[in-house]
Amino acid sequence: MDPDAVAKAFVQHYYQTFDSNRAALVGLYQDGSMLTFEGEKFLGAAAIAGKIGSLPFQQCQHKIDTVDCQPSGPQGGVLVFVSGTITLGPGLFVFLIGGMFHLLPAGGSFYVQNDMFRLNYG
Repeated sequence: MDPDAVAKAFVQHYYQTFDSNRAALVGLYQDGSMLTFEGEKFLGAAAIAGKIGSLPFQQCQHKIDTVDCQPSGPQGGVLVFVSGTITLGPGLFVFLIGGMFHLLPAGGSFYVQNDMFRLNYG
């Protein structure tokens, strides 16, 4: 397993899906997965999908500038850290973002065990 290839493929898939069909992200999480979104914690795929689906904007576009990764643990996980921007609406608001994903293998693919997201102010 090449952690860089896994991270790159995951990040591309995740943010393209987020920007085009957020509801489809639920398949990347499992019942034990956790999201921390701006300090608020959500446990399980259903709760995470609920949070992502309830965000107060319809249109968005992510631009990821950096992707850093490391192999994680004996089970073959990958830690992924991203930074970039999110543009909301038709170019109305642009925010700096940072996120971390802990990917674990399952059935020949990976799922998101942990997901942390922050807007970066200042």
